[in-house]
Amino acid sequence: MGVMLAIVNQKGGVGKTTTAINLSACLAELGRRVLLVDCDPQANATSGLGFHRGTARPHLYDALSGLVPIRQAIHETPFANLFLLPSDMELAGVEVELATEEGREQALRTLLSPLKNEFDLLVLDAPPSLGILTVNCLAAADYLLIPLQCEYYALEGLGNLLSTVRRIRMAFNPSLTILGILRTMFDSRTNLTHQVSAELQKHFPQWLLRTVIPRTVRLAEAPSHGLPIIHYDGRSPAADAYRQLAREVLERLGL
Repeated sequence: MGVMLAIVNQKGGVGKTTTAINLSACLAELGRRVLLVDCDPQANATSGLGFHRGTARPHLYDALSGLVPIRQAIHETPFANLFLLPSDMELAGVEVELATEEGREQALRTLLSPLKNEFDLLVLDAPPSLGILTVNCLAAADYLLIPLQCEYYALEGLGNLLSTVRRIRMAFNPSLTILGILRTMFDSRTNLTHQVSAELQKHFPQWLLRTVIPRTVRLAEAPSHGLPIIHYDGRSPAADAYRQLAREVLERLGL
């Protein structure tokens, strides 16, 4: 049975989609069969794998709204073992459409569960908010990975997210497990980075991952070329970091 891993932080700009793309690519490079599910209407994970927003059809919204069977919405990528369930601006309509549906928080889980027999990992890239789509990601996931930028507001946002996780556990998904907190955009030259890192180590030692993702220009450039960092600049420090992250994730999952 495959593992469903949601990558969630309600704060934008913390490297969430970058992590979803690059972790998925590195897990695929290690021989795991991976489905990246773009659950964000902005569709950045879709374009970051070289698919044009708006033309990658059918997509997640088509499957969620019952227009196509889920397997028809899965696209092969140019990279071995890596598959994409793309997103589109239309997915924003789900917020409105699901609002009155019974069991709306479980829609994604119901849709994706049959695919767990076909993939080793399903990586869900959640939107940067705590709306119904993110709640669906948390309700569907077995594990949660939280990317966190080492900056002043990060710890405050983390508290909000952890209280949401507690509520999701109580209401929909008692087995949701925090796999880890990932420090992203790490700039070792600043004092603040080290201070926040030390706070995380003090308060969340059981969750803090060893791997740290550095802030690099090459990593920021890669999505505009539609390539994961390991295929854009495979020898860069960021490529090394995401390969290390993939190994650490598999170690924590026991896979």
